[in-house]
Amino acid sequence: QVQLVESGGGLAQPGGSLNLSCVASASASSRVYAVAWHRQAPGKQRELVVFIRSDGNATYADFAKGRFTTSRDDTKNTVWLQMNSLKPEDTAVYYCNADVGLWSGSRFLRNDYWGQGTQVTVSS
Repeated sequence: QVQLVESGGGLAQPGGSLNLSCVASASASSRVYAVAWHRQAPGKQRELVVFIRSDGNATYADFAKGRFTTSRDDTKNTVWLQMNSLKPEDTAVYYCNADVGLWSGSRFLRNDYWGQGTQVTVSS
């Protein structure tokens, strides 16, 4: 019913930039509420990078403040994560997570969805 597809990952040099996108494919009657970016580095737990609310206000993890910026376009069901001044420790799989509501018959249901992740590698 709802798929989240991340893209934009890849290899970047330290100090470089990448722009990730997360597209939610759902019916026209669906609505995307809060969206979060998480990341998981090898051997580490998944951690929250940023959380963007329906009104566009975002809360960043301390390591992301000043370097990462998230934005959304609800007409395109798309959220972006612009990552600048990348560091080797930013290397991880980045996941998009969204709270999506959609009609199922006469009921409006909200569920949590995850994308498959996109690999970000920062290395010289």
